[in-house]
Order: sequence, then C-alpha cells, then structure tokens
Amino acid sequence: MAYEFFIANRYLRPRKRFGPVGLFTVLSVAGVLVGVTALLCVLSVMNGFEEEVRKRIVGTNAHVIVLRYGNEGISDADSVAAEIRKVKGVLSAAPFVYMKGMISAGGQSDGIVIKGIRLGDERAVTDVIQNIRPPIDSLSAGGATGHPDIVLGRYVADNLRVIQGDTVLLTSPFGGQVSPFGVLPRVRKFRVAGIFTSGMYEYDASMAFVSLAAAQDFFQTGDRVTAVEVKIRDLYDAPRLADTIVERIGGFPFRANNWIELNQNLFSWMKLEKIMMFLILTLIVLVAALNIVSALIMMVVEKRRDIGILKSMGATGAGIQRIFVLEGIVIGAIGTAGGCVFGFLLSYLLDRYKFISLPGEVYFIDTLPVRMEPLDFVMVALWAMLLCFLATLYPAWKASRLVPLEAIRYE
Repeated sequence: MAYEFFIANRYLRPRKRFGPVGLFTVLSVAGVLVGVTALLCVLSVMNGFEEEVRKRIVGTNAHVIVLRYGNEGISDADSVAAEIRKVKGVLSAAPFVYMKGMISAGGQSDGIVIKGIRLGDERAVTDVIQNIRPPIDSLSAGGATGHPDIVLGRYVADNLRVIQGDTVLLTSPFGGQVSPFGVLPRVRKFRVAGIFTSGMYEYDASMAFVSLAAAQDFFQTGDRVTAVEVKIRDLYDAPRLADTIVERIGGFPFRANNWIELNQNLFSWMKLEKIMMFLILTLIVLVAALNIVSALIMMVVEKRRDIGILKSMGATGAGIQRIFVLEGIVIGAIGTAGGCVFGFLLSYLLDRYKFISLPGEVYFIDTLPVRMEPLDFVMVALWAMLLCFLATLYPAWKASRLVPLEAIRYE
C-alpha cells in the first residue's frame, strides 16, 4: 500500500473518535448520505409520476385519432377503420362520437363529455372498458325496450349521487327543435349501467360513455362519427404512423392527432420539473461537500506537525495533497454508497406499500407512484462523488503548502 493510502486510512480512524475532527467526519458522511437519499427518492417519484400519467393518458385515449377537417364528421366510418387496420403497425381501430352536453339527476347537474362507442371495438383500443364496475358486455341503445345505457365517470356519479340502475337526464343544445321561444334543447333519459374509474381525475370527473347508436341518435349525426381512434403496436412511433395512416386513407380532408402531440406540453413540463428538482436537491449534497471542506481543514490544522515531519522526510507536496484528497473521496464514497442503499430501500417501500396518498383532483392519480431508474442512481452517485472530490482540493492544497520548519517549530 502506498504511504498516502496508509496515512489517509489512519487519519480517518482517529484515536479520539468524539473529537472535533471525528465529529465533522461523521457529519460529512451523514450529509452526503441524506442528500443522495433525498435526491434518489425524489427522482424515483418523478419518474413514477411521469410513467403513471403517460400510462393513464394512453390507456384512456387512443394512440392516434383520425379526424376530418370541418364539422361534418366522418361518413362510412367502418370502411375507413378497415383501411386503417391494414396499415402495418396498427393493432385496432374504432369509430366514435364525441360531443358535449349536460347531465342531471335528483336536482344535481353537471357539464359532461359524451363518448359514443361500440363496446367491443373500444375494448381493443383503450383500457377504459376494463375499469367499468360492474363489468358489462354491451351498451343498450334503448329504443322501445327502455332507456339507453350510460356509463359515468366515478366523480360524475358522486356529484350526481347516482348508482347503477338509476336514471339520469341528458341534455344537448345541438339538433334541438325550433320554437317561437327559440331552439329547445334535446332531452333524453339514460339508465346508469356502470361506473368507470380511469385513475385520472380529469376523465373521471367529466366523461360518460353511451353506445355509438344511441349517441348518433341523440346528437342526430346520422351515420357519421366524430373520429376514428387507433391503437398501434409501438406507441412512441405515433407521430410517424399517424402520417402513414392519413396517406393510406387518401390524405385531405383527413387529418390525424397523436397522444404525444396532444400532451407535449405536459411531458415537457414534467421533464423540466425533474431537471429543476435535481438541481435544487443537489444543494443538499453541496452543503455536505462544504462539511467535508470543514472536516479536512480541521484535520490539516490538527495534523500540522505530522505534515511537517512527512515533508522533512522527503514527502512531496503532491503526496500530501493525495492524502487529503483520498480522505475526502473516502468520506464521499461512504456517504454516496449509503445514500444509494437508503434511497433504494425508501423508494422500494414507497412503491411496495403506497402509504402516501394524493388528492386526485390535483395530481391526476391517487397514490404516490415510484419508478427507480438505474441511470439515475449512476448519475447521482457520479455527481455526488464529483462534488466531494472538488471539496477536497482547497484543503489538500493548503496542506501541501505548509513549510516543514514552520509546521514543527513549536512542537
């Protein structure tokens, strides 16, 4: 073992363990450990939040939505959907009607978005149908047999205070009858067939599903639909595949949106927030690095005589520098390793037991999501070690500048 390693190891294990130098060393290790732990836990939570939001958005909405310019909607939607399914990479396609209205029951009312779907087709495109309780196999269009079925979002049902089997009143200003008093809105009763929970407050508090036939009849769209939603194999290939789909069905007047384009601002904000949180929480590690500076400066003062003797015996300034740099690196390595271990354990416990709940109306989701990324652990460890290394340079330089005669004159 080179003498620098030997001496650095001896200095890190002082005889007076509870002396000022030993105390500052312990505080330095603890500071790095806490900073790395906090940084890893926050990054894991933000990764989990981003993944959860992406999963909920993609699960509730289709990967690609094919529309038509103007307000006419798409006629012969089944033929269009059949052509879309022939595109390589497309898994399924389903036409739907998308309109707004007002829903009321028992003196309570609320604005709502109505989506007319074919239950079987929708099941192949989104995950909403899997979240309906109780599970249903079909949506009745009503007619002479009774009121058509409607599936309400969880919070819509809570606001209206209705449960399965209750009747609600749906009102639409579109396609109403003209009277001397103006246009009378269309009104129809629907029976609550089930309640869905997507996990995202935005959808659970504003959406309802009816059969495609019932929606076309109520909104008087004839055989036209609002758009065709598409599920693809590689969801991150949505922008390219959206253009391919439009070309396949003849181009203009068709156009296409995709989930990345529609939610670009949201994911850009989350990425920026993650970077800012990383920089802010790095300040904790920086404070710990300053503790390393203090510990090493006190060690230089305490070991002034030793440094003088070493230099008088032929030790170079570079060798003295290496002693104190090694001490700081060891302190940082112990704190960083401990922080990675504690960060992993805390993130695992948060993910395993989910003992922190969130208000869904604020954060879209109900529990704190966690997703640990190996790259985050590597980057945080390297960044912490870099700060700890930089913190050693000034004390090590000061130690190397000591004059042997001055260091041992009064000893």
